[in-house]
Amino acid sequence: MDVIKAIQHYADKIINNVTGMKALLLDTETTSIVSLVTTQSSLLTKECYLIDRIDNRNRDKMKHLKCICFLRPTRETLQYLIAELRDPAYGDYYLFFSNTIRKADIERLAEVDEHEVIREVQEYFGDYLAINPDLFSFGQDPRQLFGTSISTWQPDTLEQTVSQLSAVLLSLKKKPLIRYQRASAMARTLAEELQRTIQQEGQLFDFKRPDTPPILLILDRRNDPVTPLLTQWTYQAMVHELIGIHHGRVDMSNVPEIKHELKEIVLSPDQDPFFKKSMYLNLGDLGATIKQYVDEYQTKTKSNMNIETIADMKRFVEEYPEFRKLSSNVSKHVALVSELSRRVAQDHLLEISEVEQSLACNGNHGSDLENVQRLLANPRVDEDAKLRLGLLYALKYETTGASRITAMADSLDSVGVDERKSTLIPSLLHYAGENQRQGDLFSNQSLLSRGKSALKGLKGVENVYTQHTPFLADILDSLIKARLKEADYPLINGNLQIPRERPQDIIVFICGGATFEEARYISQLNESAPGVRIVLGGNCVHNSRSFLEQVEQVNRFIF
Repeated sequence: MDVIKAIQHYADKIINNVTGMKALLLDTETTSIVSLVTTQSSLLTKECYLIDRIDNRNRDKMKHLKCICFLRPTRETLQYLIAELRDPAYGDYYLFFSNTIRKADIERLAEVDEHEVIREVQEYFGDYLAINPDLFSFGQDPRQLFGTSISTWQPDTLEQTVSQLSAVLLSLKKKPLIRYQRASAMARTLAEELQRTIQQEGQLFDFKRPDTPPILLILDRRNDPVTPLLTQWTYQAMVHELIGIHHGRVDMSNVPEIKHELKEIVLSPDQDPFFKKSMYLNLGDLGATIKQYVDEYQTKTKSNMNIETIADMKRFVEEYPEFRKLSSNVSKHVALVSELSRRVAQDHLLEISEVEQSLACNGNHGSDLENVQRLLANPRVDEDAKLRLGLLYALKYETTGASRITAMADSLDSVGVDERKSTLIPSLLHYAGENQRQGDLFSNQSLLSRGKSALKGLKGVENVYTQHTPFLADILDSLIKARLKEADYPLINGNLQIPRERPQDIIVFICGGATFEEARYISQLNESAPGVRIVLGGNCVHNSRSFLEQVEQVNRFIF
């Protein structure tokens, strides 16, 4: 189960099945889907000489080219396609849709094809963003999740989620047993709608039955609100938290003194071997790994500059243009790690992370309160960091008699945190407080050591806390051992029996979004649990900002 290979398989079939010189027309969504799994240079080698958007009508007519359209069958995209067919720019059209298209829409396309240019119409189920081999996202807006309450879907988001999750299953050729989190009305609704779709599209899901049926486990983000709030220390997660990764791209334009060619960076484990090798390394190990690369190229350029810190590396890259020519990829990662290191120092992230990890993993109220209040009073600490600390404190000590949650909101106000942000404390407790969660999010965490995990290999990079493990780990541990309680995670089809044997293929979907910390855990589990293959997905991939945008939507239900 590899979602990148699944999408690549479709992309290759689409391109290779049409021989000769061709153009490729995409829409907004399929542009992102395709760009994550292939490159323009790769498409050029397959005689794909023009790549454009279906909504761009300012294209030259080139009747000698065949045209491949890979589109999501939405109302808007179909209107653009109809306009294209009425005035075709190319000789022949091969239409590939990223999901099921209604019969009525196919008939409509046939009606407008007066020039008789359509040669083929097919459905290829590449309707999701394949971010890592074992991580997919639907790229949905976290502010568009809720319907009339925090327990109901916004109807369009539900419809799109069912459609895209069906595409994931079809691309992986899985007809799973569906289990869902009992306490989540949204997880149950999604499970019911998806089961209905699988039954209606019986022919599409007519795969050979394996001895052990695959499991689709549908969870709810509100069951673990802690993971999206924590400072991250591994490469991929850290970049997303501090800068942001959007469809495999990182906008570096706001980084001080950044070179023009590095203002937008592509981060893809499929297209970048160095990133694939180091995406789960912590900052110190990452710095040491990049240093090895720099040392190798330093040898090639016969330079004797002494390199000990990230700043030295950055200076070396800037002063040796032939090094940039030898490896623009390493230049990219040096720039990224340099910016991460700058932000760690500027934003006091080591000090903040220590308190966050104590709140998430230990249980000393007096000490935690004192540490949170100390950071709230520090004018050099960013207000978003102060907000996250207040939220973590509220989650941890919600039911403790000595807690000062109301006073915590007042403290945030008193140190100048925007009142709109401090109101997120009651919003988060309404959305993901103890009464809303299933299982004990903080159970036994006090037994964990508070040991610091040392970051080795580079001067100027200190120790950080990395004690926290996502709550997802406990759930998957039970599922893999065939001990996940049916009462808590029932099957959507009550007529079936939950298999007693260990599952082999598991697809986890988190309503409300997954995180890169959870993706890292899944990757480690895939490596350490032989015979088990796991894929993780969500409506989006959160950092703390996007998660708080989602929580902010709760305000309309409680104020």
